[in-house]
Amino acid sequence: MHNPSARYCLTVAVLVRAATLKGSFGLFGGVMVALKYAVIGVVAIVVVVIALVLLLQTQHRVPVQYLGSPSGYEAFVPNGQTINYNGNTDPTGTLILSNGTTIQNVVWDGQYASTIIQNHNQIVQLNNQFVGQTDPINGQPYVPLQDLYVIKGQVPVEQVTINGQTYYVIDANNINPADIAGFYTYQGWVSNFVEAMNTPGTYAAVLPGNSPVFQWENLTGTIAYQTKVYGHYGSFPGGYVLVLPNKTIISYGVTDDVPGGTPLLDFTAPQQIYNPSS
Repeated sequence: MHNPSARYCLTVAVLVRAATLKGSFGLFGGVMVALKYAVIGVVAIVVVVIALVLLLQTQHRVPVQYLGSPSGYEAFVPNGQTINYNGNTDPTGTLILSNGTTIQNVVWDGQYASTIIQNHNQIVQLNNQFVGQTDPINGQPYVPLQDLYVIKGQVPVEQVTINGQTYYVIDANNINPADIAGFYTYQGWVSNFVEAMNTPGTYAAVLPGNSPVFQWENLTGTIAYQTKVYGHYGSFPGGYVLVLPNKTIISYGVTDDVPGGTPLLDFTAPQQIYNPSS
């Protein structure tokens, strides 16, 4: 190229092209910077939202409480209703503490939940079958019996809200199985039964087959024989009594499928024979 004007035109074209490319890269770079800060902003918003959610959850979460006495006996009394909690069908009922305090809207979650539901339903069925009939030994009408599940020591409970209702969930998986045992007695004696277990000096005993207690024309005699009858229809052996220091006795039965261990063995498998004259 020897033509100066042509060389000039080429130079201008190159400069213009360079400027255009620079402008394009500058524009692209600006967009990238904008996108970079937009992404950072979105991430920051997400982090803030997650932090707020976690904060709100923390504020509304009630930690596990341990209710009752370390040396006492607490009792869960099912009411026949169930609830879906954490994907499980759990029994609901009342918790009776060793000092006599009662807590409503309690859920039993974890080990033995399905067994408790099954046992309670079977007790209800037996009540429907026998209540109103006459005890052939003492001539008195049978009465409704109620199952309860005693825990030796404190009970781990968490307060939760399910469908707008406050419940107190027993975390049964955090209780030693040896510290859980099932019993049943007269419906109106459940609180007395728990109180008796927590009364120093109370002991459990077995009624021999020829015990005069079966002939007593009162609730003690009726329930004593009724638990023997129920024992023929499931894992509910009966014919046991709690004997209080004042010689009052409470007839009851046990549930073999919630057997308890050493801490409750004196009540689930008493070795002493009850003699009314003793």
